[in-house]
Order: sequence, then C-alpha cells, then structure tokens
Amino acid sequence: MFSALVFGQKTYLHCGQVLDVKSGKMLKAQTLIITGNTISEVQSGYISPTESEDQVIDLKNMTVLPGFIDMHVHLEGESNPQSYIQRFTLNEADVAFLSSLYAKKTLMAGFTTVRDLGGSGVNIALRKAIDRGTVIGPRVFTAGKAIASTGGHADPTNGMRNDLKGDPGPKEGVVNSPEDGIKAVRQRYKDGADAIKITATGGVRSVAKSGQNPQFTVEENKAITETAKDYNMLTAAHAHGDEGMQRAVIGGIKTIEHGTLMSEKTMDLMVQYDTYLVPTITAGKQVTEKAKIPGYFPKVVAQKASEIGPKVQNTFGKAYRKGVPIAFGTDAGVFPHGENAREFKYMVEAGMPALEAIQSATLTNANLLGMEKDLGQLKKGFLADIVAVEGNPLEEINILESVGFVMKDGKVYQQPN
Repeated sequence: MFSALVFGQKTYLHCGQVLDVKSGKMLKAQTLIITGNTISEVQSGYISPTESEDQVIDLKNMTVLPGFIDMHVHLEGESNPQSYIQRFTLNEADVAFLSSLYAKKTLMAGFTTVRDLGGSGVNIALRKAIDRGTVIGPRVFTAGKAIASTGGHADPTNGMRNDLKGDPGPKEGVVNSPEDGIKAVRQRYKDGADAIKITATGGVRSVAKSGQNPQFTVEENKAITETAKDYNMLTAAHAHGDEGMQRAVIGGIKTIEHGTLMSEKTMDLMVQYDTYLVPTITAGKQVTEKAKIPGYFPKVVAQKASEIGPKVQNTFGKAYRKGVPIAFGTDAGVFPHGENAREFKYMVEAGMPALEAIQSATLTNANLLGMEKDLGQLKKGFLADIVAVEGNPLEEINILESVGFVMKDGKVYQQPN
C-alpha cells in the first residue's frame, strides 16, 4: 500500500515501542508525528490528531525503528546461472527495468537508503528516477561504474574474446597509474556518481584467475582517495586479499568491502586509520552454496567461491572482536534483493550484539554518508524513514527479515493489514 500526504496533513504513528538506537532503550507507547517528510514530534503515549484531515496508523503491536541503511548493494542485477551471458544479451533498457524491480524489493524489506557499489551506470539513472518519484525504491547513493585496473575485478571486458576486449581506460573505469585514477574519479563525478568504489584485489565472481591478488598500488589508492575527497565522495574498496587491503587502508580508503582474508595486522591498521569493514556475510554464504550447483558459475568462479565464501563470517567475527569499526552492508545482488536483513542474523551469530548490528545499519551508516542529522534515528527534525516489525529484535534478531511497515520520506509504502 502506498499513501502520500495531502497538503498540510500530518500522520500520527501510534507505536507499541520505539527503539532508541542510540541508547538501546525500548520506549513504550510512543507517538511519532510526521509532517511532510520529517518527524515533527516524538511524544509519550498515544496522541490524538488535532485536525480532521490528519491520519493515524496503528502500530501498537509493533516495534518501530529507523529505516535501515545498506552500504553495499548492486541494484542493476541479481545472480543467476545466466548472469555471464546476460552481459551480451541484455540491453541497457532491460537492465533499467530489472533495476526498478530490485529497488522496490529493497525498499519493501525496510531498507530506505542504500549505497550502490557498481554497475554500468544505469544505477545513476535509477537514483534520479527514484528521486523524481517515477520509480519506487530506497534513497540511493551510487558509485556508478566501479574502478579497476586492467584485468582487475571490475574490468568490464574480463572473459571476453580478444576482438571484444579492447583497451578500456579511465572513462570506462579502468586505471593503471595515479593520473588515470584521478581522471577516473573526475569522470565518475561528471557522470553523476555520489561515491567511489575500487576493486583493490581480485574477486570471486569475475572471470579472472585470482580472487585475492593486490590490484592497486598505494600511490594509485592515494590519488583516487585524495581526488574523491576534493569532490566530497565517500570511498570504498572491494578487497578479499590481505596485501591489497593494507594498501587500500594506507591509501586512505574509508570502507573495506568483504575483507575476507584480513590479517590481524590489517585489523590493527583499520583501527588506526578509522577504516570501516563492510562484511557482506550474506554474499559469502550465497556464493558458497551456489558453487555446489554444477554449471551455476563458470569453473574458475566456482573454485574461488568455494575457497573464499566460507571464510567471510569468521573473519567478520575476528575483526569485530579486534575493535575494527563495522558498517552494515550485504552485497545484495549476489543474493536476491529484498533479503538484505539476513545479514543481521549472521552478524549476531558471529558475536556482535543485536543492538550493535542494528546501530551499524542506522547510526553508523548515516554518519558515513554524512547524513547523521537526517537519517539513522527517530528524532524530531529527522527524515521520516521508519520501519516496524512484530516482536523485539533485540531478543530475536531474525524478525528484521519480516518488516510489516515501511515509510520513506514521510510516505507509507507498506503497512499492516
């Protein structure tokens, strides 16, 4: 159900309990008053509307939380046995229509904001369409096309026959020097990206031999991050291998995605540099399972998936205990969109308390996006991004996989029957 406010109308949410994510307290019997796209008041008890046109939504049997933020999704696609051939069979328009479906699924799962970390550039058009209101989806911060080195994990011509490979450069997101890196960042900015993502090491699902070798120098990393800072763009580095991670951290990258083969030395560096780990445990689980299905992945991919996938959750647990800052992110698209909340359960299984897992998807991610005064809390003056579930997620984290109410920017997209 989608409902928009009429001019001047307020929405009163009667909440059974509200999770104050900052303190960890459950506040019983609260009313959130929404004016436009903003939380205008938070009051104890169930407050009645003052105007006849105001509406009341009954969430008295639910726990209400801030909308979730996923720092690692890929809205342009979704893993399937035809993924590799679809690079040649799907047109840009086909990708766009599919991405709109994935965006809607993501929002309906309670993820009101996401960071899209790489596609063909359709993700930029998708963000614009969502902002215009022509497509239903979360608030999107996108990296556009990820940046790779020649033959690296995000080189778009990997696995192609020789006459199709060509020699892609910074415009296409392929760099081989600090100067190339600077140009690639500026091109992403010109294209309309909000963030920068590099592939600091080999990866699992690319048709390339190594899933972990370093693919950028420290100097290349620094050129990219310093230029990104000039344009106020948050930086992320896909990384499985340890050496590539260390170069990325020293080079100024702010978030490390996956971090699978991270050593204690790298963990110490991340603490020192205030670099965040985005664990993507769900993606690790998914590729491990799919690698067992004959023909689902090309042989080279299946081998990497079997080696790397099972290690993601354990590495996350070690990094958390070591004090590495954690930001919630899933790599949705590697697994079905709309199942992003599975990540909470895996984080808790690895030793992170439920409250901290929820904080990573609200407070932490809002801060990383520079939206800490607008997102991540249910407070007066914050944007009305609100979700609700039945039960207490601090006691049973997996209920976050069954969101029953979704509001984004003051508009209701889903509510209990």
